[in-house]
Amino acid sequence: MMQGPAAAIRNRPVFRYLLGQFWPRLLACAVLSVAGGLLSVRMLVLINEVISASAASERTQLGLEFALVAVLAMVFQSAGQILLERLGQRIHADLRIYLAGQVNQADYRSLEMTGWGRLQASMSEHTQNIKYFFGLLPLLLTNLAIVLGGLVYMAVLSWWIFLLAVAVIGIGLLIYYRADARAAAHLDAADQAQDRMLAFFHGLLSGAKELRLHLGKRERFLQSHMYDSIRQVQHERSRGMTIYIISSVWHQFLIYLFIGLVLFVLVGDVSGQVQVMTGFALLLVYMVGPLESVLGSLPTMKLAIISARHMEDTVAGLSQQEHVARSHEARHFRSLALQGVEHQYYNEVNSRSFMLGPVNLAFAPGELVYLVGGNGSGKTTLAKLLVGLYRPEAGQILVDGVPVTDADRDHYRQTFSAVFSDFHLFDSILDGVSPAFDERGNAWLARLGLEHKVQIRNGAFTTRSLSQGQRKRLALVVACLEDRPFLVFDEWAADQDPVFRETFYGELLPELRAMGKTVLVISHDDRYFHLADRLVRMAHGQVVSIGSPGGTVAAASGEAVHSFDRKAIQVAMPTSNSGSHDADAGHLQPSARGGV
Repeated sequence: MMQGPAAAIRNRPVFRYLLGQFWPRLLACAVLSVAGGLLSVRMLVLINEVISASAASERTQLGLEFALVAVLAMVFQSAGQILLERLGQRIHADLRIYLAGQVNQADYRSLEMTGWGRLQASMSEHTQNIKYFFGLLPLLLTNLAIVLGGLVYMAVLSWWIFLLAVAVIGIGLLIYYRADARAAAHLDAADQAQDRMLAFFHGLLSGAKELRLHLGKRERFLQSHMYDSIRQVQHERSRGMTIYIISSVWHQFLIYLFIGLVLFVLVGDVSGQVQVMTGFALLLVYMVGPLESVLGSLPTMKLAIISARHMEDTVAGLSQQEHVARSHEARHFRSLALQGVEHQYYNEVNSRSFMLGPVNLAFAPGELVYLVGGNGSGKTTLAKLLVGLYRPEAGQILVDGVPVTDADRDHYRQTFSAVFSDFHLFDSILDGVSPAFDERGNAWLARLGLEHKVQIRNGAFTTRSLSQGQRKRLALVVACLEDRPFLVFDEWAADQDPVFRETFYGELLPELRAMGKTVLVISHDDRYFHLADRLVRMAHGQVVSIGSPGGTVAAASGEAVHSFDRKAIQVAMPTSNSGSHDADAGHLQPSARGGV
């Protein structure tokens, strides 16, 4: 659960939240920065007065005042920058905490749809861009104070030249504003391309084995995906920043043109010509740098605005309809049932969307169930629905006869431990640190033949640099140590050698069942189907049969089957499913490899 002020950001514009949350510090930084800028202008005025002074005493007095103003300007500007740098780091941390909290609470399905690349970009670059904006703020305010203070002093020297300067600066800003819209469009496009680039880079890492085994595929991936997205980011950002640079340079040209007109054409008829000319020369030359800095900071400000909008859109796409469970303790049950559960999912096998279900299944403590079916039949999707990672689009899940709702779905998930095919191993087991816990974990490691490769010390594995099959055994250890009443294993044995496959099916699963655990195993290993209490077969998103491993089956058609296992459940097959139906749906043949 999110903590601290960052928890209040959701459903509010990021900048509005930050300004509202930190306005006292921002105001203090603004006052210090503006004061530092005005003191810099005062030093410029003193320089001009010293040039015109004739008496030594007057120059001495001006020199003392100049020294005092210089010290104050240094103190104010440095204090403002230090304060805002620390505030920028605080803002950066708060934004990351906020985003991590939103990801942690988000509906799992919405995380899948949002994508790793977009979330990674928000956590890294976009929070950094917003932090850069606030780090740039004191310099921006200081330079604005110098420019505005210089214009005021210019008005003191000559009103009509001051008005001309305002007109020149205004024309430059108008040109810059018109260019900003075109530049922003390119920066937005670069932002979207970067999301794709990060997703491709993630694929480059996670698919490293497959790419190295296929040179043609590797080259096509790099050229048409990775490199193209990188070049697109480069192209769009280059075009956007080029527009900003051209408009900025054009504005600088207008300033230099104005300086030339003032010094060589317009000042000649002004009374007190020497003081006016030196004053304007000092002002205009001194103001060019701050004015360029102000203009140069606008692209950074624009990037920060785009990044804030990116974060807002990303978080808006994360469904937050669930309540976080009050307790992390395992939730035990007497009966657990899926009743008419449906879920639409994308089938990668034939690139079509299918409706999973309606599914009717029931589970009891101390039961070993095998879920079987062809690739793309919906087994893993059904498992994600069962454990509460996906929310049913229709139907309901009942625990002891009580429906699971969004209010208690997180609590419901505490019923399960699962090892999916795309499992992740954390650095530490995260279940507490104690010698007894380490001893239990190491006993499991010895049972799985890993005691010579890895140990559990202080609640963490000493290494995770193991083969995929060995890492899966570590994941199994974690699941068993969690001691949840319901365990789900998704093709766990697929990466194991025959010895550990035999151990898994013949020893570990029956032992877990004997301990009163409910175990659901997604498997293609039909050699071991006879060890299950029930076999559930799926095809094209439908549960087509449920029965005992001895061959007694509840068929999808609903016809009566004698000698039906007492735990089997009769399931009605829908008449249609998005134009798709399992042509060979019928009685499950556990020993027929081709049917699984």
